[in-house]
Amino acid sequence: MTTSAQEEEPAPVPVRPGTLPLLLFASTLTVMAGSILAPVIQVIRGDLGVSGTAAGLIITTHSLSIAVTSPLAGWMLDRWGVRLPLAGGLVLYGLAGGAGLIVDSYPALIATRAVFGAGAALVFSGTTVALLNLYRGPAQDRAMGWRGTATSAGGVLWPLLAGAVGGISWHLPFGVYLVGVPLGVATALMLPRTRPASPGRAGGSGPGAWAMLREHRLLLVWYALQFCGSLLLYALVVFLPERLAEVGVEDPLLVSFYTVGMSGAMSLIGLAYASLRTRLAYSKLIRGSLMLWTAAFLLLAVASNAPLLFLAPLLFGLGQGVFFPVTTVLIGEGVPAEVRGKATSLSGTATFAGQFASPLLIGPLIQATSNITGFLLAAAVPAVAMVLLAVTRADVTDPHSDSGTPAPQPAPSTGKG
Repeated sequence: MTTSAQEEEPAPVPVRPGTLPLLLFASTLTVMAGSILAPVIQVIRGDLGVSGTAAGLIITTHSLSIAVTSPLAGWMLDRWGVRLPLAGGLVLYGLAGGAGLIVDSYPALIATRAVFGAGAALVFSGTTVALLNLYRGPAQDRAMGWRGTATSAGGVLWPLLAGAVGGISWHLPFGVYLVGVPLGVATALMLPRTRPASPGRAGGSGPGAWAMLREHRLLLVWYALQFCGSLLLYALVVFLPERLAEVGVEDPLLVSFYTVGMSGAMSLIGLAYASLRTRLAYSKLIRGSLMLWTAAFLLLAVASNAPLLFLAPLLFGLGQGVFFPVTTVLIGEGVPAEVRGKATSLSGTATFAGQFASPLLIGPLIQATSNITGFLLAAAVPAVAMVLLAVTRADVTDPHSDSGTPAPQPAPSTGKG
């Protein structure tokens, strides 16, 4: 790489005052994608007469679809800019997700979930690229921290809303997805009308994904870590109830406190993220996150009572709340702006592939051994990652400081598009 990502960075553009809240709200839709159906999945299973595995695919199909379609989403963002692909993705998200209001057959429901995943891929990558493009320096750190807070808060509030309306009909939670339609319209109206970062290239889409990965091989490290992070997150969510049952915690309300505690920890650390970034380098933040993940799964394996087990999701949430903003910035700012969509979209592929693979990989391991053994082996994943990062001395520098000049500050709000 002969030129830094910063040398090809376009000048900041004016941002409307309501743009950040809009992007933060849209960012909650990806965590809502599967969690909003969790309260009614057993009702759907009984009504449609399908097995537990088939019912689980209703929740996880969109993750596989996001993983597969994310590269296409990245290509669209690089070719046409953020505004129209993100707006279209939000509308597709709303319409395909909302189709569950009227669908009564299992095959049709799975088909709509696959289409829904394509819209969610554009939402995930589009909101990320928009935040990276529109906010710079300390303002970007604040936006990324607030995004983590908004996402984790959405992981609590959206399922509660689904549970409230799901008692009337299992179809009604699908109606919540329709919020994507007005958000898509608002996005088309409010986001700046920017051109692709490299209009001199054919279509403005820059080099292909493979060429980008060959030139920026460090991206593979961050993608691998994001895959592991999602794998561990869903391992905790799916198998923590079984571990709690071993120490006598079986009441659903008490079990929910553990996952809510994890989301609360992610929210709090998101609010403090910008302050942490002023004090700690990216390398220290990543190592700290991996240490917290390791400690969380060690506690899950060895803790002998409910209070100690409660610390595990708290520790994991703290690590998660720091890790994903850091890797998002390292990925998005570590490449030229012309391929930022591709780089960010592959982050979506890694993240959602980890979600989809988690029960398939961790489940058989736990069934063949025990919950304790499974969690011990899971703890080894971030521990080994820490060692590999230290041994290989991966370059975890501030992408804004590559050129030796301060990061540009965000453009002032003008209230004009």
